[in-house]
Amino acid sequence: MEDLKKHFPALLSCTYLNTAANGLVSKPIIEWRRQHDLDLMQRASTFRDNHNVLLDQTRLTVSSFFGANLEEIALVPNVSFALNTILEGLPKKQKILLLKNDYPSVNWPVETRGFDVCYATIDENLEQNIEAAVNENKPDIFMFSIVQWLNGIKIDFEFLNRLKSYHSNLLLIADGTQFLGTENFNFAQNAIDIVGASAYKWLNAGFGNGFVMVKEATKRRIFPKTIGFNSAEKFESEASETKFIKHFEPGHLDTLNFGSLNQAILFQKNLGVDGLYYKIASLSQLAKTRFSEMGLLQNDTALRDNHSSIFNIRGEKATFEKLKTSNVICSLRGGGIRVSFHYYNTIDDLDELIQILK
Repeated sequence: MEDLKKHFPALLSCTYLNTAANGLVSKPIIEWRRQHDLDLMQRASTFRDNHNVLLDQTRLTVSSFFGANLEEIALVPNVSFALNTILEGLPKKQKILLLKNDYPSVNWPVETRGFDVCYATIDENLEQNIEAAVNENKPDIFMFSIVQWLNGIKIDFEFLNRLKSYHSNLLLIADGTQFLGTENFNFAQNAIDIVGASAYKWLNAGFGNGFVMVKEATKRRIFPKTIGFNSAEKFESEASETKFIKHFEPGHLDTLNFGSLNQAILFQKNLGVDGLYYKIASLSQLAKTRFSEMGLLQNDTALRDNHSSIFNIRGEKATFEKLKTSNVICSLRGGGIRVSFHYYNTIDDLDELIQILK
């Protein structure tokens, strides 16, 4: 595989193990953004004449990349907006299952709206904990992150398939921000009913863009209230004619940011996603083995077979500062040091991290 440092100049000045906080943006995307703004500056209102072409192309790219129908996709500024829109459209008195200590943008919108909330624990027995909570509490909805932000624990998709087969009315709503862009995912073939993502992490698209995918059969259970003129099909449309998915796009969409999302996905496709994702999986497995040998992992990670490329390793602020001084970029999270490996990372990056930790 080609040397990716030429595409990501930040890699020339540091060892970047912090995609879980913010993915790097490539030079080709920055060059595309520069041309976009030059066009906007020079053409003014005529620039907008074709802006829907770019937005439609972005939806088409998302559709192809993640196996969703065009009518199931909305472009959103971030996943928090999408999740709040969904929750505002749910009937009252729904019982919702959450994971304790899941990402605040998943749990807070539920906890502050008066829903009947129950919880499952995130540990090495995550799936058993979820199944027990479902059997005990009989929730209407299970809302969760596919990959946990603090420690990288990834939910088992085969388990979700079984869960859905036993509880067909259980609505599965997922935040894929820490997952999508790290391995192949097909929405049509997955048990998840709704999944959204902010694209500034593993899709490397910069800030202000994301998407949500909602399966057709799910739309009869949600009644979104968000609406605006951009939701209309044409100038003479009535508010009542608004399509379900367009409630997630109430105002004018930012062509710079959503064009960046389109370019970021195409960038991955051009590099070859199978090779990229194999590299992520291989590096993740090697990192887990070496971290385990050094006693750096908690049981919730060490005892699970299938893990993401995010790790929370034992270490205090002094160790974090030492890494920072050595130009290894990572994050203090959850009482440890969070490191994350993307397709632009190498075994040399892992070796450097381990050498400093030793």
